[in-house]
Amino acid sequence: MWLLLLLVSRGKEMGDRARVIPDWKEQEWDPEKPNTYVGIFHFHFWRFGEWVDVVIDDRLPTVNNQLIYCHSSSRNEFWCALVEKAYAKLAGCYQALDGGNTADALVDFTGGVSEPIDLTESDFASDEAKRNQLFERVLKVHSRGGLISASIKAVTAADMEARLACGLVKGHAYAITDVRKVRLGRGLLAFFKSEKLDMIRLRNPWGEREWNGPWSDTSEEWQKVSKSEREKLGVTVQDDGEFWMTFEDMCRYFTDIIKCRLINTSYLSIHKTWEEARLCGAWTRHEDPLHNRSGGCINHKDTFFQNPQYIFDVKKPEDEVLICIQQRPKQSTRRDGKGENLAIGFDIYKVEENRQYRMHSLQHRTASSIYINSRSVFLRTEQPEGRYVIIPTTFEPGHTGEFLLRVFTDVPSNCRELRLDEPPRSCWSSLCGYPQQVTQVHVLGAAGLKDSPTGANSYVIIKSEGDKVRSAVQKGTSTPEYDVKGIFYRKKPSQPITVQIWNYRVLKDEFLGQVYLKASSDDLQALHTLHLRDRNSRQPSDLPGTVAVRILSSASLTAI
Repeated sequence: MWLLLLLVSRGKEMGDRARVIPDWKEQEWDPEKPNTYVGIFHFHFWRFGEWVDVVIDDRLPTVNNQLIYCHSSSRNEFWCALVEKAYAKLAGCYQALDGGNTADALVDFTGGVSEPIDLTESDFASDEAKRNQLFERVLKVHSRGGLISASIKAVTAADMEARLACGLVKGHAYAITDVRKVRLGRGLLAFFKSEKLDMIRLRNPWGEREWNGPWSDTSEEWQKVSKSEREKLGVTVQDDGEFWMTFEDMCRYFTDIIKCRLINTSYLSIHKTWEEARLCGAWTRHEDPLHNRSGGCINHKDTFFQNPQYIFDVKKPEDEVLICIQQRPKQSTRRDGKGENLAIGFDIYKVEENRQYRMHSLQHRTASSIYINSRSVFLRTEQPEGRYVIIPTTFEPGHTGEFLLRVFTDVPSNCRELRLDEPPRSCWSSLCGYPQQVTQVHVLGAAGLKDSPTGANSYVIIKSEGDKVRSAVQKGTSTPEYDVKGIFYRKKPSQPITVQIWNYRVLKDEFLGQVYLKASSDDLQALHTLHLRDRNSRQPSDLPGTVAVRILSSASLTAI
């Protein structure tokens, strides 16, 4: 129920209201056409990747002719009580709305993605640079129609509803109703001085009990702001539950923020447009390890790679990636309305540029989410260009359930599930051959390359049996770090793998040297530093430079 109060705090500012209350004008009571009223309403909520339609009647729970739960301050306005009833029907009953998870509920009303932020763990109160960065992100989410809440964690049951000396209440989900850079000073002094303060406006969902510290309703700090600026901000002196405070004070007194950003995927918008990949998956049990998809987290190394795996590409030199995994709650009884959430999370690994089949051994982990028994888990991360694998898991192995994976990138990521463990056999395999060995080649870097006044602009190409992998160009250095990997399923293991280094030129690229790799599964030496050779020569030559290569081979195609 607190969520409905939070939404009422935003009231008709909700940019996505038409989604939640479809055809709201047609559903409005019209005194001139009373015969059109039939006593039913319908609302939409976002659940597991789609907007679900919920239909209710107009009977609302009351005591002494007064609404029991959510209600508006206007006696003839009922939209919030009707939305609450529809949401209770979706959840199973009104009792299911008692408490709950703010991040999940915000997603239900917006279809966005929620990002919880622990203010105490990251120490935003004392770290000004981090605090300023967070404020800019909060400002951006608010300006683009997102919903934001803040709360003070109640550690014990006795802490719930406890009022602090500053007037704030523990355990309440305060709505952030405005985010501003407030100009200080009066008249021309304010214009030329351009001193601004990072401020936010919050509202207690119960409509009373306000912050009484600096910049509260009757605070003398407001004398630093011109009358016109105060009017523009809508500053009022009344105990209506809404108040202003500095962002620094908010980070000092509050423990948590939840940002629910509305992801814009429209090409017609002036704001940032995201590319979304949305995939449904499931954790399932099977006796065969190659078909089991419920391996648990990385703590369970024997079964971890049996989980579902999803591959995606970052196609820019660096890109911001948003990843959200949402599980379908296991509904218990309709009377309770409570769903049982599994503890879930996910890891992200940087893999070979040409990987097409499932991972079977550890590679470089670039990011990981928290593990929590929440319906949704979110991660925002910056990743360099390359190919990545997401492994969503339950914390413990053997647990089953459905989930929705959402991946947002700046350019299309070609995100898809990896279903096969090795190259498939076909009727042509007996004629054309089938891989006998799998080899992973990791080119770390080179040294002593043929130099020029500006340094070499080099890249590396790894070739094997018609398949090849190319790195990005490393500009202006004779000691480049390529950090590029390729995986090859080899039908003719006796044929060597070729690693070539080229210097990028506008008209024609210059060959700098190459090496041949036997890459036998019998070779126990993982790291090789090899001298570059000329083309069409298997003997050492006077070409300058060496290349560092890490090799891993196996006769088992499901070993890497």
